[in-house]
Formats: sequence, structure tokens, C-alpha cells
Amino acid sequence: MDKGLLFQSITKYLLGIIIIGGLLFLPAGSFHYWQGWLLMVILFVPMFIVGLVMMARNPELLRKRLNAKEKEAEQKTVVALSGLLFMAAFVFAGLSWRFGWWVLPGWVSWVAAVLFLASYLLYAEVIRENAYLSRTIEVQENQKVIDTGLYGIVRHPMYSSTTALFLAMPLVLGSLISFLIMLGYIPVIAMRISNEEAVLEEGLEGYEAYRRHVKYKMIPFVW
Repeated sequence: MDKGLLFQSITKYLLGIIIIGGLLFLPAGSFHYWQGWLLMVILFVPMFIVGLVMMARNPELLRKRLNAKEKEAEQKTVVALSGLLFMAAFVFAGLSWRFGWWVLPGWVSWVAAVLFLASYLLYAEVIRENAYLSRTIEVQENQKVIDTGLYGIVRHPMYSSTTALFLAMPLVLGSLISFLIMLGYIPVIAMRISNEEAVLEEGLEGYEAYRRHVKYKMIPFVW
């Protein structure tokens, strides 16, 4: 086992727990914000499991995802906008719970949690199918077009699953305000896909034919 990769993985994992916990519970002003704990559990437990699987089966992919840095200027903008949306959504979720702003019924949080976990399973399947799945927009050495499984249905199943995950989060947190904020992620991911496809068409052999064959980007029969 690569001890350096293990240390880096654990460090970033714990840092993520601290940051997201702070963004949720500090605005809430209390650790009694149960929807915040629910999100922390369904977010970080599967993340830990996926990390262990990647460490054992594909440590190189894990390393790429941990060390990913965008090179495209447009993608740097997308990453920055996404980060701002997440911060705002988490902070307003805590504030909504604290001050009673448009708080959703408890059952919504549990239904959204189930949808979140289902989307996480979809995300894990995408990782299993695509060994070239980097967090950055790039064409890797010896990369080939993946056109089987979920990639035979839509061209960007990773974005389908992550968008579902991200839209479920504010519902798990019980905040309508946060959900409205996270709707802003839809045009952001559309921008990312547009740029990614331009990069892949230019640098990845066979991608143009794949794009003609698989017509939908994220949602079958819709878009």
C-alpha cells in the first residue's frame, strides 16, 4: 500500500469533514441540527468506502482525483462558481434551521437521503466503468472512448449522478432556500460540459462519432 497516498487521502477526508461540519453547524448555532448530521453520515460514510475500494483496486485514479487541478481557464471559473454555491447552500441551510426560514418537513430529508444514496451508487458505477475518470478536463495518455454501460445511455453519467447528489443535499438539510441556491449548479455544469466536449472532440480519437451515436448528455430523451 502506498503510505503517502493513504496519508493524503486521510488528510483530505478529515479536512472535508471539518470544513463541511463548520459550514453547517456554525451557522446553525447548535449541534442539534439533525439534518446536518444526516447529511454528514450519508456523505462521508460512502465516500470512505469508495476511497477504500479505489485505494485497493485503482490507486492511480485515486491519486489523480486527489491531485487534480484544472488547466482550462473556463473550468477554473466553473470550479470557483461551484464552490461558492456549495458554501452559500450549506451556510443558508444552517441559518434556515436556526431561524426557521422555509424549513422543509422532516420526511423530505429522509426521502432525499434515499435519493442521495441511490445517486451515490450510480456515481460509484460510473467510477467502476471509466478508468480515465479525472476530476479535471483533459485527454489522458492512451485514453479511449468509453461507450458501454451508462456511457451507452448518456455521454456524461458522472455529471448526471453528481447533479442529482448536489440537488439532494439541500433537501436532506431541510432547506428550501439552499435548494433554490443549488439550482444555480445546473447552468454551471452545462458550461462545464460544453467546454469538456470541445476539448474531447479536439483531442480524443473517436469522440465525435461517439457523440453522434449517444445523443443525450445527461438525461435520456431530455438533454
